[in-house]
Amino acid sequence: MVALTQTSLDKLELLFKEQGYRLRFEKGSFRTGACMLQNSKVIVVNKFSSVDMKVQSLIQILQSIPIDEQLVGEKLKSFYQQIKQTKLTI
Repeated sequence: MVALTQTSLDKLELLFKEQGYRLRFEKGSFRTGACMLQNSKVIVVNKFSSVDMKVQSLIQILQSIPIDEQLVGEKLKSFYQQIKQTKLTI
């Protein structure tokens, strides 16, 4: 299980960056903590969501996109393995 903390959020940001995605923290009227803009590598995170909601939303997006595991840095490999094994209920 991945901890729903600021540290996990920071690691997720780095993981998305390594995959070529850009995270934008902005206010929005979307329900969850994040959404992926259609057919682009931009993910908008609702800056007013709680940290745990942001982490859960980003994990859900991460699990739904193709990941090039060769791009995952050594520091994040174990974190990414935890995410692959995590089942979320949002």
